[in-house]
Amino acid sequence: MNAYDIIVKPVLTEKSYDNIAARTYTFIVAKAATKTQVKAAVEEIFGVQVEKVNIINSLGKMKRQGRFEGRRANTKKAYVMLKESSKGIEFFDSLAQ
Repeated sequence: MNAYDIIVKPVLTEKSYDNIAARTYTFIVAKAATKTQVKAAVEEIFGVQVEKVNIINSLGKMKRQGRFEGRRANTKKAYVMLKESSKGIEFFDSLAQ
């Protein structure tokens, strides 16, 4: 897997915008990705220095259509904290203002 296979998309929510001030960015990542792979991918794609990565597995929400029940897809989220000496990620910085 290359770096663009590991980082699926950024998470753009109010909670993720609040964490930008603390230099923490949120991404949806591949289900098979590990912390070290996510760290390497973010450093390669955005050219920043990563201090710490936290990963959570989110269970898909239950959905019902008529009498049929099912689930949305499960996802894996990564919270990436940058080092103090590192520059910010420009994509998020333009959105947070």
